[in-house]
Amino acid sequence: MALELKIEGIDAGYGAVRALHGISLSINEKETVALLGTNGNGKSTLMKCVMGMVRPTQGSITLSGVDLTKLSTEEIVNLGVAMVPEGRRLFPKLTVEENLLLGAFRPLARKEIKSNLDFSYEAFPVLKERRRQLAGSMSGGQQQMLAIARALMSAPKLLLVDEPSVGLAPILVSHTITKIKELKEKYGLTVLMAEQNFHQAIRIADRGYIIVHGEIRFQGDVKALEQNELVKSYYLGT
Repeated sequence: MALELKIEGIDAGYGAVRALHGISLSINEKETVALLGTNGNGKSTLMKCVMGMVRPTQGSITLSGVDLTKLSTEEIVNLGVAMVPEGRRLFPKLTVEENLLLGAFRPLARKEIKSNLDFSYEAFPVLKERRRQLAGSMSGGQQQMLAIARALMSAPKLLLVDEPSVGLAPILVSHTITKIKELKEKYGLTVLMAEQNFHQAIRIADRGYIIVHGEIRFQGDVKALEQNELVKSYYLGT
């Protein structure tokens, strides 16, 4: 069965505060879909809903027909979903390689830990060079590479990338976004990326959704996004 993530009518929040209002989107196998919007509009909350970290109060999330809304994060990871969290969330006092090994949480990945480690080092050669270095002593760009590589250690089919440009210099943002595209094309990944940098995100996305105050306000392919002046000037401030 082809991979398909389908989100339908999701409401979610934190206590009495609702962050998402009737969100619906879909992503098909080997697509890159960008979830676009400024900070505080619900992008990260939606990613956490997919990963089982935040429970929707309404709506459904399915992966190839499997309902994710009642599954634990562990069970969702075991289905082949991995997330690169905003802010990287590394273990700064562990080495690069120790951080990578912690990413091999999925039982299938544990069985193939050597090949997955080789896979991560092939994708990011600088990490192999620095495998004994403490993660906290690396540059921001290198830490972002490590966060992505750690997610790859679980051998995912669907990769969620939350705000990969945050805290990076412009040249490193471009490099990181390009690397995500290369990984997707080389290894056949399906990617859902939450990003506030409109111009960088549409370089690699097939389609995009604009989220404003927890609601989808516009969706379309990259060409439609580029040509929609309201999207660029009003919603994204570009």
